[in-house]
Order: sequence, then C-alpha cells, then structure tokens
Amino acid sequence: MSEFMGVLQRPDFIENLIIHIEYVVLATLFGILIAIPVAVLVHRSDTASTVAINIGNVGRAVPSLAVLVLMFPLFGLGFDSALFALTLLAVPPILINAVVGLRQVSAQILDSAKGMGLSGRQVLTGIQLPIAAPIIFAGIRTSAVLVVASVTLATFIGGGGLGDYIVEGYQRNSSAIALAGAITVGILAIITELGFATLERTFTPKGLRIAQKRGRATK
Repeated sequence: MSEFMGVLQRPDFIENLIIHIEYVVLATLFGILIAIPVAVLVHRSDTASTVAINIGNVGRAVPSLAVLVLMFPLFGLGFDSALFALTLLAVPPILINAVVGLRQVSAQILDSAKGMGLSGRQVLTGIQLPIAAPIIFAGIRTSAVLVVASVTLATFIGGGGLGDYIVEGYQRNSSAIALAGAITVGILAIITELGFATLERTFTPKGLRIAQKRGRATK
C-alpha cells in the first residue's frame, strides 16, 4: 500500500495525469471536428453513407497499439505522434453514430420542415442534429472512453501519460506501481462515461426525452 501511495505522490504523477487528460480532450475534440462534418456531407447519399460506415467499422477493428506503432516511422516519437494516432482512433465511433443518427431522422419530419419554408441549413441545425443528438453523443462517449484506455499505449512511442506506470510496474515486477496507473485510468474512464452521459441528457430535446421514456414504459 505504501508503494502504491508513493506513486501517487511522485512529482511526475500529476504531470502524467495532465498529459493523459490532454490526450483525451484533444483527440476527442479533433475526432468530433473531423467526423461530424463528414457525416453531414455524406448522410444524404446511401452509397456515401455506406462507405463512411464501412470505413468507420474498419477503423474500429484495427488494434489501438497497431495504430500507435504505425505513427512512429511517420512522425517519430513524442506527444504529437501519439495525438495523431489517438485522433484516428477517436473518429470511427463518432462518424458511424453521426451518420446513423442523421439518417434515422424521419423523412416525414424533414418534408414537413421543408414545407414550412425552412432552408436546408435550418433543417439540419434545428431538426436533424437535435433529433440525432442522443445517438451522436453516444458515439462521442464511446470514442472518449476508448481514447482514455488507448492513451496508456502512448508510452510505447514516447508519448507519456499514465501508461508509463503500468509499463514500469511490469518491468520492476511491482503490481503496486502498475495498479496506480491502471486504477487512475479506470477512474478517468468512469468520469468520462458519466460526464458524457450527462451531456447527452442535457443536449437531448425535452420532447425527445419524454418520447423515449414513454417508449421504454410501453415495452
């Protein structure tokens, strides 16, 4: 227990914790900035949507460590290389859910909105995105939690983060050091999950939340 607490009191622990959080925030943000516009561009086309979803599924199937290692010969070691790789890992879940969410909005609702004289942009921002918000946020939540876990592998390309303690623990045959890193990552994952779940409820239109509750009640 003393060795475990000793790791938490190290001068570099807070530094690595901050680095870990920076990876999560930046990779998730970049993933959103890439995936959402792409989803908006392709969701009206069956072919383009299918291609985007298939590419996203392929991206999700690639192991995280493989993506990180592939960045080494391209960008070398360090923070930037790891961030680029983590952004690539963050995009697929958001892209898939955004495309699916936008395409699931009822055509009747869209036709009614257009019949009321709303422009394409107004339909997108005022109707489609709010209705698709729960599915999109579910993708963002999945992506963010995935990044939290994947950042631990950044240590293999000199990216730092809490993964340093997990590797150090195995190298020194110390479960206390490894657990200090692993437990902290687990806590971050839980906080991330709960945080995005709260955001999902916040940004879901009230009428849609009521309809979802009624739908669950009738099952």
